[in-house]
Amino acid sequence: MTMPVAIPLWLLILMVLFAAVTFASHFLFPSVRWFFRRRAERVVARVNARLQKPIEPFKLARRYDTIQRLVYDPEVIQAINDYAQATGIREDVAFEKARHYAREIVPSFSATAYFSFGMRAAKWLSRFLYRLRVGQFDRAEYEAIDPDATVIFVMNHRSNMDYVLVTYLVSRATSLSYAVGEWARVWPLSAVIKMMGGYFIRRKSRRQEESGDLYRRVLARYVQMATEGGVTQAVFPEGGLSLDGNLARPRLGILSYITDGFKPDGRDVVFVPVALNYDRVLEDRFLIKAHATGIRRFRPPLFTVLGGVVGYLWARLTRKMTVFGTASVSFGAPLSLHDFADRHDGDTKALGEELMGRISAVIPVVPVPLVCRALLNGATTQAEIVAQIAADLDAMPVGLRTPRRDPAQLAQDGVRILQRRGLIDRGDILRVTEGEADVVTYYANTIAHHFKDPVILPQDAATQKT
Repeated sequence: MTMPVAIPLWLLILMVLFAAVTFASHFLFPSVRWFFRRRAERVVARVNARLQKPIEPFKLARRYDTIQRLVYDPEVIQAINDYAQATGIREDVAFEKARHYAREIVPSFSATAYFSFGMRAAKWLSRFLYRLRVGQFDRAEYEAIDPDATVIFVMNHRSNMDYVLVTYLVSRATSLSYAVGEWARVWPLSAVIKMMGGYFIRRKSRRQEESGDLYRRVLARYVQMATEGGVTQAVFPEGGLSLDGNLARPRLGILSYITDGFKPDGRDVVFVPVALNYDRVLEDRFLIKAHATGIRRFRPPLFTVLGGVVGYLWARLTRKMTVFGTASVSFGAPLSLHDFADRHDGDTKALGEELMGRISAVIPVVPVPLVCRALLNGATTQAEIVAQIAADLDAMPVGLRTPRRDPAQLAQDGVRILQRRGLIDRGDILRVTEGEADVVTYYANTIAHHFKDPVILPQDAATQKT
């Protein structure tokens, strides 16, 4: 028993590796998982103690468990059988395709990542880039929301900064689960978004092969399960970024999933309209180009993005500028789906129109759109811009909260931002720079619906150079 045994070195290494893997899988990994699980539970307990709406158990469930629950849901199983019959493939193959979609959709929420990293990053980035303002907000309306209801924030989509601003603003009340488009399905951004509770949607699934129907039914069931579980969500009814500054008509995909799964005798769903507006949309030129070419899929060139970042940081270091201007967020009147369904018999189209109307009614008014509107209406001096802004503020709809600064301050701030960007000439006579009318029009369009005169369209702006 004590005699030495000679074995090849490669075999010894292999045996040591097997032993190490066995030790790690049976002793080390479970202990590490237990340690982090306990730490995460303590984080959740601390966070829930201060949140107005605590994180629901559905969101805290293991991702594997949620995927299993989703793919074995009776409605998903029926969708799998329908897909297998329609395409003539085996049911086990169809099941694996559904499982793939479930893995793609279901997030891996981390309370530690959300509240330790995500919230702080959102706060820092929001304040670093913008002068943040909360416009319309009726606290009493929100305190009256049933604490057991599922809250869904419905937002206009002006910029990819929308995610960041709203995450920061509501972080003291709850955590958000965003419906994120395909643009973010790149590593490592996709992993970060899933850790923050976001779930991906394929906006072009309707134009795909028969599997598009299977995908939509898996997605619909996940949205319904999350809604039934009380998960606070944020969706963009427009379905994408505004390319011309105007509000788009609502796309009813996710709204229809929610209304189809709504049970009048179950948990209520309360929609909270959120409206955002900016003095500077970071992607404005790319959006305007996409609108002009009709090609919605656009990716900003890497060197252009890096150049913009370096230029902004240099301007901050040399104190030539502080922030891009004002970013304002307003909250409209909440809408109970239970009450709305009673009046409209579950009409999803009517729901979409109602929500977009409530968003439209509280779109914030900020300096740059006011100045752009004045320029396009013929103002050429500072005094004329001030007079036009004063007249526009007086013509605002009753009940819309307008800026607290006087017209002269708004004009000065807006003109300074536009001149710094080279969108209007410097000097006593203020004219839109040659070739920049479409950008000026883009910003004027963001508030044009507050007035009775026609909305200015980008394709008409080229003829409106002053």
